[in-house]
This record gives sequence, C-alpha cells and structure tokens, in this order.
Amino acid sequence: MTDATNPTIPSLSSLGQYIKDLSFENPNAPQSLAPRENGPNISIAVNVNAKQLAEFDFEIELTLEGKAEEADGLMFQFELLYAGIFRIQNIPAENLQPVVMIECPRLLFPFARQIVADCVRNGGFPPLYIDPIDFAGLYQQKMAQLAPSAGNA
Repeated sequence: MTDATNPTIPSLSSLGQYIKDLSFENPNAPQSLAPRENGPNISIAVNVNAKQLAEFDFEIELTLEGKAEEADGLMFQFELLYAGIFRIQNIPAENLQPVVMIECPRLLFPFARQIVADCVRNGGFPPLYIDPIDFAGLYQQKMAQLAPSAGNA
C-alpha cells in the first residue's frame, strides 16, 4: 500500500501470481497407493530466481521439487515453478536484493504450498503440506556460496 501524499514511502506490491510449470508423476500407480505401515522418505528442494522486468517490476520464480520414495521405489514426484510479478519502489539499493529474494518468495510460498498439497492429494496420496521455509536462511546460504567465488574473480 502506498501513500499518495508521500511517494517516497517504501512499497512492495504483488501485481500477479501464476503457475509457470507443474508436473506430478505417480509412475507406480496403483501399487504405490496401497496402505503402508511406515511413511515414505520425502525429499524437497527449493530454489528462488529473480528477473528485473522494468524499473520497479520484478518476476520472482519459486521452484519446489520433491519426491517420495520407499524401499520398493518411487511413489511420486513433483515439480512446481510458481512465479509472481512484484512492484518494488523506494527501497534503498542495499536492501533491494534481500526484499526480492526473501520477502517476495515468502509471499508466494503459501500459494505454492497449497498447489503441491492439492496435486499430491489428487494423485491419490494424503496431501503433502510442506513446512515453512526460511527464505532469509536460504538467501544467506546463497550469498555465502557466492562470496568465495566473487573473491576469485
């Protein structure tokens, strides 16, 4: 929300959200749907990418990939590329990247999480509700990985 009387107030607006790519595979159905004593081993990977579209507009892509396996093979796997367009204004340059890489995916995540839960449920399994993600921690990890390579340039 912006204040029309003070155009220098920092603002972050969501202009739209959308699925760019969605894949769900249940390659061993119907055998994979049989009741089991123990739950599967579930692994999930998260990635965030950003692209500047205009002076104040950014496309943020949140990728969620996961799979459920057990001793006799793959139960299911999914990949979701969920994106949003955000307008970011009056944010100091030193704070822009953290806003883009932390706050924007944090706003996208609940919608992406629900899409994954619905896909898994529609695939015949109980819904998979992904735990909250620490986007600040992911950002700090990414910056730490880039820091040594920047020193070698």
